[in-house]
Amino acid sequence: MGRRRYVARGVPGGYRIWDNTVRRWWGDHYEFCPDDLLSELNGEANPEKLTALLKRYRALKR
Repeated sequence: MGRRRYVARGVPGGYRIWDNTVRRWWGDHYEFCPDDLLSELNGEANPEKLTALLKRYRALKR
């Protein structure tokens, strides 16, 4: 298996998603590690699934 494009990195207060290709943060700050979001980003990247996962993780922040 090659190097993953998106990885979760721990930051103070939670996690952020790092994009190895463009070398910058992707998305929001998450309190919980977004494992299923990462697997979708590194896998199929289905827009409908990504939208649903992003909405779910944003709701957990509130």
